[in-house]
Amino acid sequence: MNKLVECVPNFSEGKDKGKINQIFNAAKKVKSVKVFELEWDKSHNRSLFTIVGAPEGVFKSVYEAIKVATKLIDMENHVGEHPRVGATDVVPFVPIGGVSMKECVALAKKLGSKVGKELKIPVYLYETAATRPDLVNLAKVRRGQYEGLKGEISKPERKPDFGPSKMHKSAGAMVIGARKYLIAYNVNLDTKDVGVAKKVASKIREKDGGLPAVKAMGFKVDGCAQVSMNLVDYEKTNVDEVYREIEKWAKRYKVGIKNSEIYGMIPLDALVRMAKVTLKAERFKGAQILENRIFE
Repeated sequence: MNKLVECVPNFSEGKDKGKINQIFNAAKKVKSVKVFELEWDKSHNRSLFTIVGAPEGVFKSVYEAIKVATKLIDMENHVGEHPRVGATDVVPFVPIGGVSMKECVALAKKLGSKVGKELKIPVYLYETAATRPDLVNLAKVRRGQYEGLKGEISKPERKPDFGPSKMHKSAGAMVIGARKYLIAYNVNLDTKDVGVAKKVASKIREKDGGLPAVKAMGFKVDGCAQVSMNLVDYEKTNVDEVYREIEKWAKRYKVGIKNSEIYGMIPLDALVRMAKVTLKAERFKGAQILENRIFE
């Protein structure tokens, strides 16, 4: 089996389409990889895309994108709903096939070292690549966001893994790691009251006693209250399961669901699991999907 890695870099730019395209096109310079699924959001002021290929090609592609983002994005002027610490905010490596998580951790460390030395950006390693227990959780790494980290980065407890112990003058800091598949999922409520979204988020997220492997926050996006989530292990909690839980809590606060969106890519197995759980099609399997059989 060929070695395949996925990388989903997140950038703190979701308003200027020209800048977004320049970053996206920089990643596409490396012809040995596939770069696709460009998405951006003005309220979050954030964009992301997916890179898939052999480890070395993915490494080169994402570094090209990081270099351009460093030149184009000034964190001193950045305002958005989504938590962030840098121009290139988060860079996760995900094993797809023929690659172990250990190899993705090595890739994360290699990229962190290069970014720290060549671009002079402080880098923190998170999730499986984390070197300290307090840096495993992305939310803890981004505590205080760009503004808060800027004032605390010189403290020993906030020392980065690579690069200087001070923020880059415009690009801030960066978080790089290795993890399992993550599904970014947002549910928009039919209310403008962001307080309701925050209450619902607190009921469903794991850290407050909610659903396992669910991270959630409440935002106001395009005039709607939004429950924005990362499902960090869809085998523990899948999209359909969290939708039903949000629907339950929304009703208790006397609101409904306007719509929802899956942000970025999603593994086929997650869709198969939805059919098994929600439709109670317990014997359903991926081999029953026509396109899977055709492309075999």
